[in-house]
Amino acid sequence: MLDDLQPAKKVEAPSGFRPAIEFDGNEGVATTEGLPDAPNFDEFLEERGYSPDEYEVVGTPRTSQWQRWDGEWLTAYRFHFRKKVTEFHLPTLYAEAKRSKPKAPKPVKSGKTFVICPADFQIGKGGSRGGHEESIQRIHAAYDRIERKLKAGNYEHIVILDMGDVIEGVNNKADMDQLVTNTLSPMQQVDLASALLWDLIKLATKYAPVTYGSVASNHCQFRVSKAAVGQPGTDDWGVVILQQLRRLATEVGLPVERWLVPQPHDEGFAFDVFNDGSHILGAIHGHQVSRPDSFQLFWSKAVFNSSYLAAATLMVSGHFHHHRVEQFSGTEGRERWWVQASTMDNGSDWYTRNQGAGGDSTPAVTCFELEKGVPFRGKVDLL
Repeated sequence: MLDDLQPAKKVEAPSGFRPAIEFDGNEGVATTEGLPDAPNFDEFLEERGYSPDEYEVVGTPRTSQWQRWDGEWLTAYRFHFRKKVTEFHLPTLYAEAKRSKPKAPKPVKSGKTFVICPADFQIGKGGSRGGHEESIQRIHAAYDRIERKLKAGNYEHIVILDMGDVIEGVNNKADMDQLVTNTLSPMQQVDLASALLWDLIKLATKYAPVTYGSVASNHCQFRVSKAAVGQPGTDDWGVVILQQLRRLATEVGLPVERWLVPQPHDEGFAFDVFNDGSHILGAIHGHQVSRPDSFQLFWSKAVFNSSYLAAATLMVSGHFHHHRVEQFSGTEGRERWWVQASTMDNGSDWYTRNQGAGGDSTPAVTCFELEKGVPFRGKVDLL
């Protein structure tokens, strides 16, 4: 009874519209199979390994239609796509320096110094706030706010303190985790961090002579198998970046009057801001203590041991990624203040997961004003 039963005739898609993807590394052509409805082209590419975060459809898709054996019409789509062109290109520090045209700031005798504390940029770290492109945008937006403050401030001097962890590094925690979440190699991290700090120096020197310093930090340490090795105060990427900034600032003539780094066996430093004893500013990254509440005891031991922080009247730290200001001594004329600088990273998501609500803070650059002979009262700007 089935001798005359014939198989259904094979339906061929029109010539030239066979499903395929061709990609040369920058541009590609994709052809879909026959579909009853128009697809979402971004989803079509993503299912085949081309993320819409990195690739985009360009132009108008071509179509070819044919009728299936059961009467349903199918449509195949051919469209072009390409790798997205990012707005930002990683600049080398040298290229940035060649574009610098320094102009001497107008001398001011106000007795006021503005202190800028960039902390925990962690360039190259990917997180909930994005990757290095988002870092660039966020940091330059903060620089715009800082410049408005400098324009209005009439400052005699400006201090820039790199409070550490300016790069993410690659050997600070579980190696594979950083290899997956980082958006830049260690070399690119150092290059971009250098250029960003150079931008800040150029901005500041338009308004006043500058003191620039860098502390040693855990993400910038010289590490082998996650263990810190070498000289703790100088074998540090932040200090290496400072050395390059110093060389180029000297070459192009930027008015940077002091360059501050730790002693080889220290990890921070202190200096007399006005050279009169009224404000002794200490800088330390903060990884020396396990909890921010331990800073008062840490500082007390530093005084007892006559360390570099012993004479400090104001101590600034980074590392703990949140804003905090405390007074540790209330004796008139001998107050000691601690300023915990805000972070500018892409999010400490592992910490947030462990701590729950309140485990993260708004990115900002911590800044404050010091006036010669006038006690600091804890006023801080988050810019």
